Amino acid sequence: MIRFFRAALAGLVCLLSLAAGIGPSSAADYPNRPVRWLIGFAPGGAVDIVARIVGQWLSEHFGQPFVVENRAGSGGNLAAAAAINSPPDGYTLLFVAPNNAISASLYRKLPYDFIRDTTPVASIMQLTNMMVVPASLPVKTVQEFIDYCRANPGKVSYASSGNGTSVHMSAELFKALTHVDMAHVPYRGSAIAYPDLISNKVQVLFDNLPGALEQVRAGTMRGLGVTSPQRWPGVPDVPAIAETVPGFESVGFYGISAPKGTPPEIVDILNKAVGEALRDPRLVTRLAEIGGIPKPMTPAEFGKLVADETEKWRKVVEFAGVSVD
Repeated sequence: MIRFFRAALAGLVCLLSLAAGIGPSSAADYPNRPVRWLIGFAPGGAVDIVARIVGQWLSEHFGQPFVVENRAGSGGNLAAAAAINSPPDGYTLLFVAPNNAISASLYRKLPYDFIRDTTPVASIMQLTNMMVVPASLPVKTVQEFIDYCRANPGKVSYASSGNGTSVHMSAELFKALTHVDMAHVPYRGSAIAYPDLISNKVQVLFDNLPGALEQVRAGTMRGLGVTSPQRWPGVPDVPAIAETVPGFESVGFYGISAPKGTPPEIVDILNKAVGEALRDPRLVTRLAEIGGIPKPMTPAEFGKLVADETEKWRKVVEFAGVSVD
């Protein structure tokens, strides 16, 4: 009888483990159905471009679709909340970018703690932003733009991909260091802002390099500078903003996180797959074409990066004196 109860109890524990998605077999055949990858911005922007490149590679690698799902709004916080509130089974992932680190201090009433409520999975790449203006705006350098703002007080607006994004905070840091007057016009993603920028309804955008570079190459926008402290390898002919504005720096990161409690076996499978992707010459070439530098990391290393970036951007938010209720 005792052996019977022990066997029954062991079976119950096994069933509960499997139901929770943490049993060994759950990792052994992962993924056996489509995986959702939540993106906090509208289609066509830099985050979306990179997610689709990497998502396609993962789909081919695993033989299961990695479906990019755009949940635009609130500077990426809607997507983060949706991911955090999803089952921690490895079938819902979140595209992580600087907005997740910035929001921790910029937003006063977030319904979650990003570091506490997520599991770091993998780093993808590092990239810079590019300061772009309409091709019709009569400025060709960062200094000329500063002079233009000072000559036209109250008439210059900057677009962003939403509150709390690196696009937003790059502009706020620029304002704080140069003391120029610019009004903020947030959009639900950079791609949505392009028509207004091209038509000069807004005058400047500090967009992630992939999206900005595409527009510059098309001739619809002019690139004035990159936000990295030195010139960026992918666009060496574009000066760093720091060459004109000492101390200016905003370098972004892209990666993947999952809901807290996602089994470590599944995290390991995904991390190794992303690492393999970042050694694939074809994928590396595609990332390089949009200005990205691959940055593979272990989950622990990526978690530390997110924590360090959260602290860095807290200081920038305080320095710029901005917040969102």
